Amino acid sequence: MQHRHFILHKPYGYISQFVSDKKKKKLLGELHEFPAGTMAIGRLDEASEGLLLLTTDGKTSELVRGKHVEKEYYAQVDGLITEEAIAQMQEGVAIGLYGEQYGTRPCTAFRLDTAPDFPERSRRIRDDRHGPTSWVSITISEGKNRQVRKMTAAVGFPTLRLVRVRIGNMQLEAFVPGTVTEVENFDLG
Repeated sequence: MQHRHFILHKPYGYISQFVSDKKKKKLLGELHEFPAGTMAIGRLDEASEGLLLLTTDGKTSELVRGKHVEKEYYAQVDGLITEEAIAQMQEGVAIGLYGEQYGTRPCTAFRLDTAPDFPERSRRIRDDRHGPTSWVSITISEGKNRQVRKMTAAVGFPTLRLVRVRIGNMQLEAFVPGTVTEVENFDLG
């Protein structure tokens, strides 16, 4: 069987699934005619956006989700993030995971000097009357449930918008949210 692989710019408001028992949820299958057996590699929650890989090959899925493949996120956070908060995330922070405390692995994190040029989100974040926001890049090699959101909250800067921009060597290109591209294989480097 010839496996197929897809790159998706997941828009805000969709869940990373093809079936759901929850009514009125937007599913990935509404964005493209995917072949039977297609699965999302990892997940982005309903409020998150960005690079999502899909495949019909379970081995490829397992490889991408592995700890040796970096995932980079841009997070818009509430407030002007401090160097101290960034250093805490770089060293690893304690987050809640299924009712237990979990210490995240060290990561790469830095403040973005300018806001990324992403398309406007379908649901507005908020306006400047509610205080300043800032953007941070966070690169992790693990992917626990809502990890990046929990990490920024743990250092006092809750995430307002989260966009995955890179998996391995694969970058989120200038796709329009909802764009699907079929590729021969994934460049994980």
